Amino acid sequence: MARVQLQGETLSCSICLDLLKNPVTLTCGHSFCKNCIKDHWDTEEQRRSYSCPQCRKIFTPRPELKKNVMLADLVEERKKTRLKAAPAHHCYAGAEDVACDVCRKRKLKALKSCSVCLVSYCEKHLQPHYQSPAFKKHKLVEPCKNLQENICPRHDKMMDLFCCTDQQCICSLCSVDEHKDHDKVSAAAERTQKQRELELSLEEVQQRLQDRDRDVKVLQQERKTLTLSADKAMKDTDEVINMMHLLLRRSSDVKQQLISKLETEVSRVRDAEEKLQQEITELKKREAELKQLSLTHDHNHFLLNYRSLSALRPSTHSSTIHVRPLRHFEDVAAAVTKRKKRVDGRLWV
Repeated sequence: MARVQLQGETLSCSICLDLLKNPVTLTCGHSFCKNCIKDHWDTEEQRRSYSCPQCRKIFTPRPELKKNVMLADLVEERKKTRLKAAPAHHCYAGAEDVACDVCRKRKLKALKSCSVCLVSYCEKHLQPHYQSPAFKKHKLVEPCKNLQENICPRHDKMMDLFCCTDQQCICSLCSVDEHKDHDKVSAAAERTQKQRELELSLEEVQQRLQDRDRDVKVLQQERKTLTLSADKAMKDTDEVINMMHLLLRRSSDVKQQLISKLETEVSRVRDAEEKLQQEITELKKREAELKQLSLTHDHNHFLLNYRSLSALRPSTHSSTIHVRPLRHFEDVAAAVTKRKKRVDGRLWV
């Protein structure tokens, strides 16, 4: 029998983010833990329509869920192989790691946190959750330092639902109490939706960064062209003025006009470039915030901080900088040449 090598993410439920438990596959092709998709659909019961948390495909009536035997076998193999950990010295918890709450001496890194026990476990102490039927209904999540923040202060239960009406995380008792008639979904489903919005915002920021970088390059090229154009005009002007004895006294005035015009044009370009650089700095800061928030595994932490993000300020610049015509200084040289011809004509009369 051929063995298929799959990454851990492939065998993970997109709702609980843990390895699939009793996996079922919908007709759209996406797989979930049986209990996770049932809980998700229970929140949609009033709508009489049931959606896939990943692709949002609508199912009517509610589909019957059947176990995916092949996925279940692969998950069991994954559980066995994932326990072959790295060398021991790599498993000790550091200052930034989530430590195992059960280890008595030197703490090992936590492999998972249990939202029922409210305890984080290392590889060794996690085994009962995989092996004992007593822990079958326990929900394992990615290691989390702030498990207590996910507990409802009123009912002392895990806040695994999200109230769309009040835009806050709630527990199951809240959902039948003060949030009874509100629109509710699972915290994981809301995270999935907000994650999509975050990714769209991130794409917008990155696109604007690309546009601003391109605009800066255009402005830098224009500034270079301005300088070259001014240098050429100065050279041409010197040649013409040297031939025009009657206009030598105006040489300084002409040059001053060129210098003044150069300073004005370069100042304009520099001001525009500085404004773009400021916007790029702000966009890079927002990009870093969005990326950092996108990587958090804690749904509540994500949703709380997602709401606190300020709206992206509209750009004050067009998406593309249009360079002005490059004939900035040729008109000065042309005027001098025209005057020379007039003077030459008088000289030869």
